[in-house]
Amino acid sequence: MAFAIHEINRNSNLLPNVTLGYSLYDNCLTLGVGFRAALALVSGQEEQIVLNKTCVGNPPVLGIVGDSSSTSSIAISTVLGLYRVPMVSYFATCSCLSDRQKFSSFFRTIPSDSFQVRAMIQILKHFGWTWAGLLISDDDYGLHAARSFQSDLSASGGGCLAYLEVLPRGKNTAELRRIVDVMKKSTARVVIVFAQQSHMIDLMEEVVRHNITGLQWMASEAWTAAAVLQMPQLMPYLGGTLGIAIRRGEITGLKNFLLQTRPDLLHENSNSNSMVNQFWEFTFKCRFAPPPPGWVETGGKVCTGEEKIQTADTEFLDTSNLRPEYNVYKAVYALAYALHEMLQCEPGRGPFNRHSCATLEALEPWQLVYYLEKVNFTTPFGDEVSFDENGDALPIYDVMNWMWLPDGTIEVHNVGEVKGSAFKGEELTLDEDKIFWNFASKKPPRSVCSENCPPGSRVVRKKGEPECCFYCIPCSEGKFSNATNSLECIKCPEDFWPNPQRDHCVPKKTEFLSYQEPLGICLTVASLLGTCFCVVVLGIFTYHRQTPLVRANNSELSFLLLLSLKLCFLCSLLFIGRPRLWTCQLRHAAFGISFVLCVSCILVKTMVVLAVFKASKPGGGDVLKWFGVSQQRGTVLVLTSVQAVICVVWIVSASPAPHKNTQYHNDKIIYECVVGSTIGFSVLMGYIGILAVLSFLLAFLARNLPDNFNEAKLITFSMLIFCAVWVAFVPAYISSPGKYADAVEVFAILASSLGLLVALFGPKCFIIILRPEQNTKKALMGRHNVSSKL
Repeated sequence: MAFAIHEINRNSNLLPNVTLGYSLYDNCLTLGVGFRAALALVSGQEEQIVLNKTCVGNPPVLGIVGDSSSTSSIAISTVLGLYRVPMVSYFATCSCLSDRQKFSSFFRTIPSDSFQVRAMIQILKHFGWTWAGLLISDDDYGLHAARSFQSDLSASGGGCLAYLEVLPRGKNTAELRRIVDVMKKSTARVVIVFAQQSHMIDLMEEVVRHNITGLQWMASEAWTAAAVLQMPQLMPYLGGTLGIAIRRGEITGLKNFLLQTRPDLLHENSNSNSMVNQFWEFTFKCRFAPPPPGWVETGGKVCTGEEKIQTADTEFLDTSNLRPEYNVYKAVYALAYALHEMLQCEPGRGPFNRHSCATLEALEPWQLVYYLEKVNFTTPFGDEVSFDENGDALPIYDVMNWMWLPDGTIEVHNVGEVKGSAFKGEELTLDEDKIFWNFASKKPPRSVCSENCPPGSRVVRKKGEPECCFYCIPCSEGKFSNATNSLECIKCPEDFWPNPQRDHCVPKKTEFLSYQEPLGICLTVASLLGTCFCVVVLGIFTYHRQTPLVRANNSELSFLLLLSLKLCFLCSLLFIGRPRLWTCQLRHAAFGISFVLCVSCILVKTMVVLAVFKASKPGGGDVLKWFGVSQQRGTVLVLTSVQAVICVVWIVSASPAPHKNTQYHNDKIIYECVVGSTIGFSVLMGYIGILAVLSFLLAFLARNLPDNFNEAKLITFSMLIFCAVWVAFVPAYISSPGKYADAVEVFAILASSLGLLVALFGPKCFIIILRPEQNTKKALMGRHNVSSKL
């Protein structure tokens, strides 16, 4: 502080024609002493100063630099705030001091503990330490830090506190033993300590006694650089400590200023000089005259004031690691720049009532507070100094690491920094290659309550434990999570399904009766073979159309029946392949019309057979006139047209359409044709069934006709196969999922078509090809004289 004042007074650009003075008080680390000193300063009750004959009296106190303690700063600033006397602290970090309503004139050049807490949380997050213990001192410094940790740690997602313990004031061995036992039993490998170095000394004694190693310590700025803890016997425990330290700065010329320190032997009773004298005696292990009784007799030296301070082994001369001192330097300059700006005010353009300016002769403390709030300057070291709306400086901390070197020496070196930004929050920069880890692996430790849940699972909290302690359970069917430690699993979109790891969604497999799969290939081959069989039989019947067997079996209806069977075989192909609108509409229409044409031909053939044998009996000759060729064609046409009308009405009113069915399988999309109208589909199938049953009944009634000409038996057998196939089809179709429903329908079409082809035309082809001697009119008529002119 003295150096900063001296430097400012020599600076012709800063406060020209104004000389700054100062008074120093030692608070003795006691609240009462510091509080009385502050009140003495602002009340003008300190000792009078005599500069010369014309300058005598109590100097005006424009501002106070201090206090170093948060507790003292709270007490002092509460009172000074009533009078708006500015107070700039260089070491008080309690976040509570940022409350502008309570501490309206308080400023500081050290960051608030709330930023220090956030800086530590950034380090925890950087190394993935989500499970840490917190030890705090039993004062405002520790208690407010604990409050910030509890609120900020969970809000930032940085982790949880495994335990929170308050270090006792004084050496309470029983309480320290209990705290150490908590640390020993905890699974947390990281221990954060927000306390003064005196608390750490007591704590480490107990840690050494219990030999608790394998912990990663994190230090608050209060003990990061504590030399008293940097001892070889503590390095097995504290080695590798990461700490938050006040920003290090450089003050040019300070060392030379310190080397000029000399005791004032003429004013040894002066308070300002007695501190220097005490320092001199402590450094050189001597006493100024007159020495205490017996001092010289016991070999003690008498100080002469001529000792060489350059040769002294003292921290006082070490200016390589200025941290709190640098903050003092900035605090003095902040007050000086505020005063300088105030004196630059032009009358009539000032910021106060009626645009007035403040004057040095009638300066009010609150006027200096106004300018202090707007201070903005840069130190020679390059750091910008200004205060935000809470009186806090721009936050920046150094990250320190305690390195235990092979020769047993200890070095606390800088491994990074944490800066505060209004736009980006806290920015952490670490040089991990420089960090010393006090572990066998030479790597950062793992400190988590529960290992991270991988993507594809979700977190389930452990009841009664912090949120960092949890179980991992896989996502349920149809859901996924693509983030670590996801609280919820997300349902995949309708057309997607989780991959086996359930960490993202993939398109569902599509399933339909394809031409490329074995089942589709088999059914396609069967359909084409059935069509070929029909063509072969048609060829045989065409070639032998003049033979009695073909003529006796109503050749025109036979050819029409073979054509319809061929259509039945071919229509099954519409059920194979990806469903499309036209295939869905055409498949059932083609199937329904083809089968009605087929069954209509069989029904007419059956009716003709009955009519022929009815006409062979006495008085039945008129029956045949109702079953001529025209009537047969007309009957087939009418019966088929009815089915065609059913199909048209069905397609127009509720058309079948392709549909993505996700109900059968969760992980598959079944492409199928929905019938559109269940009534339409039922009417179509019912109509075929009525004709089939009618054909079967008529053929059954004609089963006792002469054996050599009994086509009714063949029709009965064929319709029995037909009806059996389609009766079995209904439950099989309903119970078959997806593509297998189409496969069942195709199989029913092929089976029933093949059954009709084999039952009706198999015996006839056998006679035509292998028993031509039976293909004569005599053989067909046998012993019955029946006219077969059809």
